[in-house]
Amino acid sequence: MTKPKLLIVEDDPNLGQILSEYLALKGFDTMLRPDGEEGLKAFYEGNFDLCLFDLMMPKKDGFSLARDIRSVNSDIPIIFLTAKSLKEDVIKGLKIGADDYITKPFSMEELLLRINAVLKRSLKNQLPEFPKKYVLNSLSYEYDQNKLTTSEGEIKLTTKENELLRLFFEHINTTVDRKYALNKIWKDDSYFNARSMDVYITKLRKYIRSENNLKILTIHGEGFKLVQLD
Repeated sequence: MTKPKLLIVEDDPNLGQILSEYLALKGFDTMLRPDGEEGLKAFYEGNFDLCLFDLMMPKKDGFSLARDIRSVNSDIPIIFLTAKSLKEDVIKGLKIGADDYITKPFSMEELLLRINAVLKRSLKNQLPEFPKKYVLNSLSYEYDQNKLTTSEGEIKLTTKENELLRLFFEHINTTVDRKYALNKIWKDDSYFNARSMDVYITKLRKYIRSENNLKILTIHGEGFKLVQLD
């Protein structure tokens, strides 16, 4: 699976580096630029899936940068990062065509969820539809039927098992962030829901135990990964 490519334009070198390194660890291909002019140059030379712009920057501010990009590309998602929370700035950003707007200080987890939500919307028409029947060696998974068939037999999946397994197959060989999975399926990342998800993952591991080429790994401090072994 190709990594989504992000253009980050942030004039605070410390924050910019933190953002770039964190998002790279979360599976993104990141490019960091220190001001609007450098950001625009990078945009023209690259092929990005999402832009993350600080508002107050030297040479060219985030509004001007977004306006220039929107004049040549009306579709690429743009998220603004700003210390401002004035209603007028929010309206101005949305009028230019921003897809989201997050006020500093913010948590990295919140930023990641917002990026994933915006990318999901923007890439919806580009991603292939999840197959009605996912076949992998002796395993057969039918999402619409809540049905998993392995070499040990047929299993009728519960709704949560089904949604979780689909999420893993959609991101096969890629780490699924724990908070992202909880918010997507349980709509809340509370302690009790996290324990519930662990129970469901234990069940899914039991279901696929006969498939020697498939494993659900726990990536400590991050989440889970469905791995297809050679």
